[in-house]
Amino acid sequence: MPHINAAAALQFCMLLSALPAQYFLSQWYGTDSAQRIQITERLLIACGSSFTKSYLSVDAWADRLKLWLLKTRLIILKLTCKRMCLNAGLLILHFRNWYFGEKKIKSANTEAENHSYFAESTQVRSPKPESIQFSVGQVIVHKRLGYSGVIVGWDVKAKAPEEWLRHKYPPAKQDVRDTPHYRILINKANGFGKSTTYIPEEEITIIMGLEVVHHPDMKAYFSGYDGSKYIMQPWLKKIYPHD
Repeated sequence: MPHINAAAALQFCMLLSALPAQYFLSQWYGTDSAQRIQITERLLIACGSSFTKSYLSVDAWADRLKLWLLKTRLIILKLTCKRMCLNAGLLILHFRNWYFGEKKIKSANTEAENHSYFAESTQVRSPKPESIQFSVGQVIVHKRLGYSGVIVGWDVKAKAPEEWLRHKYPPAKQDVRDTPHYRILINKANGFGKSTTYIPEEEITIIMGLEVVHHPDMKAYFSGYDGSKYIMQPWLKKIYPHD
């Protein structure tokens, strides 16, 4: 499509207006003075009538006012809808943040609570209470069941879900709950079904000179054996600095 600049557009408009101008001139000069006066009067009357209807008529201004009010209402309605949509979006966003934030907090709290059970808490055990007789890294044997294992954690008293404690300790043994408890990696060479256990101090005894404890998590907790007990990894030593 060819480009039309301002000059070309002006020329085109002048050409279009030439025909009606020519017709008006022919009508004007092709008549006598009386007819020209009549034509001029009719033209003025038509212009005046059009101006009066458009700008001096109450109905015309009433129509303009109605149109303006309608457009204003439409604009206000659009702005109101946009604001409502924005507020609804913000409300949904706040709700999502609150809901998932609460969910994350609850999940984190639950996870932290679960890891505080069975001597799995990362809280530093310092100073070491005198009631704790054994140390992390020592090899033990269960007095009654006979399996061996290695200590990987301890609590001053039993820390476990209440349901587990009620099942583990009936009313006659409730006092055991308040004695030191140890988390044990059970030696797989014993053929014992469980991998770990959490037992009170009264049920275990220490074995000296037994180095080999077979368990898939040994390297995660210990770096070697010094002849009397297993050497803790640095992260575990920070939790039990006095063992």
